[in-house]
Amino acid sequence: MLQQQKTSGDQTRGYNFAFLDENTKREIRRKVLKAVAIPGYQVPFASPELPIARGWGTGGIQITMSIIGPDDVLKVIDQGCDGGVNAVNIRNLLVKTTGVATTFDTTVATIVQTRHRIPEEKMRADQILVLQVPIPEPLRYVEPSEVKTREMHGEMDYSRMWVFLYENIVKWGEITIGARYPSLVNGRYLIDPSPIPRWDVPKLDNADTLYLFGAGREKRIYAVPPHTKVQPLEFDDFKFRVEDFTGHSCTRCGASHTYLNEITGGGNGQKSYACSDSSYCDKLRQARKEGTD
Repeated sequence: MLQQQKTSGDQTRGYNFAFLDENTKREIRRKVLKAVAIPGYQVPFASPELPIARGWGTGGIQITMSIIGPDDVLKVIDQGCDGGVNAVNIRNLLVKTTGVATTFDTTVATIVQTRHRIPEEKMRADQILVLQVPIPEPLRYVEPSEVKTREMHGEMDYSRMWVFLYENIVKWGEITIGARYPSLVNGRYLIDPSPIPRWDVPKLDNADTLYLFGAGREKRIYAVPPHTKVQPLEFDDFKFRVEDFTGHSCTRCGASHTYLNEITGGGNGQKSYACSDSSYCDKLRQARKEGTD
């Protein structure tokens, strides 16, 4: 059953709206505007450290805190699930410091904050997707020096990444990057699309919604604006491909067209799968139930 949460408009006393001070929020909003103006470019930003442990997505949290308003409806997901530990705690923090309404329904939300997934349902132009990014530099695969990677981006020198992909094919017979698949934005900047699976990468291309990426540890913001070309790196004779779930379906809703997680070993050595996007799975289950009643 579709669930929706509402909160009262009273936020916890003693905190500024959305926790961050206004100067920090203005700084982040300015850098977001620059990131939108230069798609794919990593814009450095300055902000005080949040009292949150590393690994909890502080970059994405700070973007959401800076753009959220009292009339927004917030959805937070972790690996596609609304009930993950990361999602629940971030949602609670934002609710306590803003009082905004929250929802599990992607179609209702105005802002979706996500860790490592893009919702299955196509997002609209009046929505914003904020992605948490642990490592913003796509060239980290081939170059450890931050100074050198800056030069490589400036010169659009991505030859070493192409060699890395070629060596993958020679060694393994395929490109073994399962997440963080390097993608070229607007024919210019190479980005790390956060640890989303390859399944989600095509959703970045010519999308209706605005994608914002925040890396808290390295203080970087970048963006993919609406209707922007995003191309995963591929060779003419070795095309990019997404995960193949042929022959498998979700044990909860029966879907075979969604990104599936292996949840446990089934009987007779069979694998069992479930939709990664829990909200979408609930909708499909409800629709199937209503269709059989």
